[in-house]
Amino acid sequence: MEKYYDNVREVTDLKDLINQTVELYGDNPVFRFKKRMYKKGEEVEFNEMTYKEFKNEIDSFGTSLNNLGLENERIALISKNRYEWNVVYYATTIGDKVIVPLDKSLPDNEIISLALRSEAKAIVFESKYLEIMKKIKDEKLSNIKYFICFDFEEDEDGILSYKKLIQKGKELINNGNRSHLDAQIDPEKTSILLFTSGTTSISKAVMLSQKNICSNVMDLNKVIKFNSNDSTLALLPFHHAFQALINNVLVYIGGTMSFCDGLKYIGQNLCEYKPTIIVSVPLILESIHRRILKNIEKQGKTKIVNRMKKVTNVLDKVHIKLKRNIFSEVHEALGGKVRLIVSGAAAMDINLIKSFDDFGIKIVQGYGLTETSPVISVENDKDVKRGSVGTPLPSFEVKIDNSDENGIGEIVVKGSAVMKCYYNNNEATEEVLKGGWFHTGDLGYMENGFLFITGRKKNVIVQKNGKNIFPEELEVLINYIPGVKESMVYGKPTKDNDLDVCVKILYDKDAITDIIGYINENDIYKYIKEKISEINKKMPPYKHIREITITEEEFIKTTTGKIKRHEELAKILGTKD
Repeated sequence: MEKYYDNVREVTDLKDLINQTVELYGDNPVFRFKKRMYKKGEEVEFNEMTYKEFKNEIDSFGTSLNNLGLENERIALISKNRYEWNVVYYATTIGDKVIVPLDKSLPDNEIISLALRSEAKAIVFESKYLEIMKKIKDEKLSNIKYFICFDFEEDEDGILSYKKLIQKGKELINNGNRSHLDAQIDPEKTSILLFTSGTTSISKAVMLSQKNICSNVMDLNKVIKFNSNDSTLALLPFHHAFQALINNVLVYIGGTMSFCDGLKYIGQNLCEYKPTIIVSVPLILESIHRRILKNIEKQGKTKIVNRMKKVTNVLDKVHIKLKRNIFSEVHEALGGKVRLIVSGAAAMDINLIKSFDDFGIKIVQGYGLTETSPVISVENDKDVKRGSVGTPLPSFEVKIDNSDENGIGEIVVKGSAVMKCYYNNNEATEEVLKGGWFHTGDLGYMENGFLFITGRKKNVIVQKNGKNIFPEELEVLINYIPGVKESMVYGKPTKDNDLDVCVKILYDKDAITDIIGYINENDIYKYIKEKISEINKKMPPYKHIREITITEEEFIKTTTGKIKRHEELAKILGTKD
């Protein structure tokens, strides 16, 4: 079997991608969404938009932007996941402008800051952000000239209606305006300005080209078999680089995307939309997994399910595939059609992957960063090694820099999907781009072509004796303690200028109560301390956890569920930085 699929069509830029897809799959539905919110069990009615209709709306909005004098300008965008978000994304990029997607969960002060830093001349938003947009407009807090609301039927108080701009654009095109239709795209030019989530420092503005994005889209199709019958339910926010890539992949293959109504509706939405592919982060997949196991336990089927897992795993080895039939209820809970789950943004517990696999649900892990458009490596149809993040994509070179005696060093990469630079931040750019190689800041090692991640370079606890402790390694073990939701391992300064290994643990009181009966916080601490002692016994002394903090309060996180370690550590140590 060849290593890569060879029937991947070439696309030079996003305009080329859209045009090819409309030609090949014009009548396929690109979006499927509900006419209204439905209660569980109610019969759901759907609306669909075809690729031809999608392209018409893209061209109409793009033409209206030009009519406002926004050629070659930056357009900011903030809203929940909805089809109009994608219209603006493509109208901007294939019209030779720069799109600036903003995190929908940003507080007002950060929206103001990024609106100014991005130097956008227009911003498109949903009505949820109306008050902050009025403030930015009325107090002239940015260079934004045009404010455009998705939900306005008419222009109002200096804010333009998206719907009216669509209508205006259609009229302009019918009258011969081809300013958008004839826009020439330079694939090497910055087309996307994407702010990082800032888990370790202030967010940086990553400058990506359409060549970067299209390279990643083609690479993913070379290693994973997608087709025009595939559909996905978007669980991650569209501004996130990983979800944005999947949107582009879906468009490339002529597939269909739908939108989740909110995290608490994931189970219901999966059954309504019946996706074939789920793209998510470990935090969400852990929640789905917990719900599956809880349902099995509620039905009193835990013992029989565990027995059948052993049987079907043995049959799997002799190529008798019965998991999907035996565990049909589990598959139905995911909509009944899921054939692949792709997990990214953070490391996933290998035991969780194995548990999904026991049910016949395939999970592959990927790895990447916003700066790499974003995927660098992924397990795929031909290369799977549990615990790894797969093999590098065809367009990437990956090497380990300054490796130690165990082969662990910084992951550095080179390839056509690597960003151009950080906007207005030469110092940060020079720190990560050296001699044509992008320094990821992540530590890992290579084994038989597979990439393994051990942790973030900035998170490593370096003790006086020269020993390195990777917090993520310990966190995997701690998170496996029943009743522990999440943990953060960190180094705490000692009086003799060394670092003690400490941990802050977010516990699930109900889960722990189910395990050991009625308890108070002292009992919880005692239970967790005993479990940590068991972990310490399996570790060399320098890795022993010396101090434990427990809490019911959620960690400070990014929108993809990553703990903002610098903020949590400042909170724990009572410092500003």
